[in-house]
This record gives sequence, structure tokens and C-alpha cells, in this order.
Amino acid sequence: MSTAPVPALDMNKLNAFIGQFVGDLGAAVHAGMVVIGEKLGLYKALAAGPMTPGELAAKTRTDERYLREWLSSQAAGGYVTYDEKSKKFSLSTEQAFALANEDSPAYIPGAFELALGSLAAVPRIAEAFRSGAGMGWHEHHEGVFHGCEKFFRPGYAANLVSSWIPSLDGVQAKLEAGAKVADVGCGKGASTLLMAKAYPKSQFIGFDYHDKSIEGARESAKRQGLADCVQFEVAAAAAYPGKDYDFVAVFDCLHDMGDPVGAAKHVRQSLSKDGTWMIVEPFANDEMKDNLNPVGRVYYSFSTLLCTPCSRSQEVALCLGAQAGEARIRDVVTAAGFTRFRRANETPFNIVYEARP
Repeated sequence: MSTAPVPALDMNKLNAFIGQFVGDLGAAVHAGMVVIGEKLGLYKALAAGPMTPGELAAKTRTDERYLREWLSSQAAGGYVTYDEKSKKFSLSTEQAFALANEDSPAYIPGAFELALGSLAAVPRIAEAFRSGAGMGWHEHHEGVFHGCEKFFRPGYAANLVSSWIPSLDGVQAKLEAGAKVADVGCGKGASTLLMAKAYPKSQFIGFDYHDKSIEGARESAKRQGLADCVQFEVAAAAAYPGKDYDFVAVFDCLHDMGDPVGAAKHVRQSLSKDGTWMIVEPFANDEMKDNLNPVGRVYYSFSTLLCTPCSRSQEVALCLGAQAGEARIRDVVTAAGFTRFRRANETPFNIVYEARP
């Protein structure tokens, strides 16, 4: 039997940690509440004005008893405002902006759908910790694909045309005049369609290896009246067709690739002599200690469930991870033969890199 002394508990530290746990547990189950609210249109209905549970139930054709419980959870979490005198629930201007307005740059429900979809893979990922096996992006729950598009689209809508592309050397002028563009790893096409709307003289082709995402992208293009302006094709990053692209964009997926250097080499070969490659990656510092913060926590967790298994499932399996940082991205880009690389722009959630042949 061990005779090592048992460290004395610091009850203040223990209580503080238990308090943190309560917050985390509430946030974990709250994710499901947000997805329900978005799916049933509850936030959008509440944005119209204060309502009792009965009034909201009538407006959304939902069950009042379930709504009372849901509204209480939302009020306790600060996502809905409760007025004790009127017994009514409402959304503040800020809550509505983030929860009910899909065109808002701060629209957040997609992040929770992505989280729930990712967590569905926990049993398989736990086994992969033992086996070292990968799990392809296409093998995840469909909530991952829908949530990912909803999660990233607001940030792209807020920044892509207004600041990211203008921060690149000469790219905006080319797109306005008419350029040939490839959006590689386009998923359900949010980034491609935003660019196609902004630069109608340019030709856009979105590529993704996941056929279901490409189907979704084509449907989105039809809904937005852009089916004649943009193409979507199934193709891997290291094998998409076409030459002499003026501009190639890769949004939040280079780190997911098994062989990002191989993909980067293909990008370089597909570019025109004066072409530009824009790489959008999750915000990350080079040193792990500098990523130990709330944003880093989000990205390291998603990377454990999505990004690292995806890379591990492919050839080379470099596994950059969602917190690769600028130095590692630079290594990938220069290894592929690019001679110019710089950080062009950044937000709290993304870094935009520019690479030139």
C-alpha cells in the first residue's frame, strides 16, 4: 500500500472549479436548446416582441408546456430576457441580432448545430484514441455539414468582400474586371456564393470532395439565383481540374487535409503566373501556451473531433490541427514552392494568408 501523503484540498480552489463545471455542464446541454430554438423558429418569433409561453406556442404551433421549460432554460442562460411583472419573454436587440437574424455577422446558432453534430462522433473518436484510426469528414453526422456552413457564413459575410479580399495585392481589381476563381474545399458553397454575388464579371468554380456538400451548394446557388454564375464540382484539393486560375481560395480546411503540402503544390500548378492563393485558417498563435484561451478551447475541441481525425483518415496524415499557427502554415506553403507568403488580415476567429508563386 502506498504511503505517499495525500495533498490537502484547497476548498476555495475546489469550489471555484466546481463552479466552472456547473457553467460548462449548463453550456453543454444548452447547445441542444439553441438548436431546438433555431430549428423551430422560436428565436425569430420572439424577435417580434414580448410573449407569454402560450402566445409563443400559438405563433409557432408548438406545445406550450415544452415551451415554458425551454424559455426558462433560455432565460437562465441569458439567451432570452424574462420580465417578472408581465410574465413575458423577449429578446433584447443584441440577443435578436445574434439569434434571430441569419444575415447578421454575429449569428451563432450554427455553431451549436456544429457542436452537436461533432459530439455524435464521440464513441468512434474515443476508440480512435486507442487505434489511431481516422474518420473522414464525410462520415460525420449531417449536423456537422449544416452547422459548419451556418457557423462560418456570418464571418465570411462580414469580412470576405469588405476587408479580406481588399487586403490582398491586386486581387479585388482582378475580380471586379473578371477573373477565373477556384474555391477549394468549398463545402456547401457559402464562400463561393458570397464572392459570386460581389464580383459578377468573374467566373467561380467551387470544389469539394464531399458529394453531399456539393449537392447542397448547387441547391443554394439555385435558391439565390446564381446557378448560371457559379459551378460546383466534386473534386479533391490535390486533384481539382483547371489551369491558369487568377485566384484560388481555401477557407478553413487546409489544416483538415491529410497532405496539405501536396494540395498546396496542386494549387501552385493551377495558378496563373501572377495568381494569388488566399488561405483562411482558424485564428491561432504559434505557441500552444498562447492559445490556451476561450477561442483556443473551441478550436482545439473541434480539432479533436473533426480536423485531426479527418487528416488521419487520408494519405500522409500530417494532422496540422485547427490551431496550427502561422509558422506551420508558412512551412506548408513554402514547401510547395511558393516564394511569397504573408499574413494579410485577421479577425478574432480567423487569419487570412496571401501566397504567391
